[in-house]
Amino acid sequence: MHVELAGVRLFTRRIGTGPLTVVLHGGPGAHHDYLLPQFDLLARGRELFYYDQRGGGRSPVDRDTPVGWQEHVADLAALREHLGLERITLLGYSWGGLLAILYYLEHPRCVARLALVSPASPTAALRHEFDRRFAARSAAPEIVAERATLRATDLRDRDPDAYRRRAFELSVAGYFRDWRNATQLTPFRVTARTQHAVWDSLGPAFDIRPRLRALSGPHPPTRILHGTDDPIPIAGSRAYAELLGGDLVELPAGHCPHVEATAAFVTALDEFLPRA
Repeated sequence: MHVELAGVRLFTRRIGTGPLTVVLHGGPGAHHDYLLPQFDLLARGRELFYYDQRGGGRSPVDRDTPVGWQEHVADLAALREHLGLERITLLGYSWGGLLAILYYLEHPRCVARLALVSPASPTAALRHEFDRRFAARSAAPEIVAERATLRATDLRDRDPDAYRRRAFELSVAGYFRDWRNATQLTPFRVTARTQHAVWDSLGPAFDIRPRLRALSGPHPPTRILHGTDDPIPIAGSRAYAELLGGDLVELPAGHCPHVEATAAFVTALDEFLPRA
């Protein structure tokens, strides 16, 4: 279903019963579907509240609607009020992890608990390092060879859906510890305007660590999951853990531990997130 908040219609999905956790997908400009089905395994003894963030998935906006980080934080604040909660538990993946931190910085008294999975980096320098690593991994000989093989087939004409699926898998292969595991990720699309607008709004040299240091404690309970082979530098998650006094769980995975280390991903979060 959709909810309308400040003139923006956001697609929402709820599953499970019990204490509520708000799930923040990555991107920016993506949608929640690619977290499924693995994230739904956490809907045992708790309710998960997903939504497609403005400017992505089933929450499109016109080109005159701003989609920077401040608007995303404002949407989350409006959702908290819509849900009738004084404080919320946030489960953020990738960019959604950074969004959870940005929300916490703006509304520190409104966060009960933070769970961050493969969170986007706290600094522009680490983000640039991710770009470099991802480009290098995507150019690995075996992935390049697979792309060439795909182009040489008649699959595009014979089965366009299968061709698009394989092309997607090869486009995201660099995120994985084993690039062949990309076949297990639910396909998704990113709205480029939203993605660019969010990063531009953060600024070319953003660094949120000073703001985190300046927050007076105590911080909410925080757990961070990060793959040891994630192209997003794990140094960012180590900084989050230190600054928030949280614990860091390192998993044998790339950027998608929910895909490559599903059992460990579920265990680490199931024992941390509130449940009935």
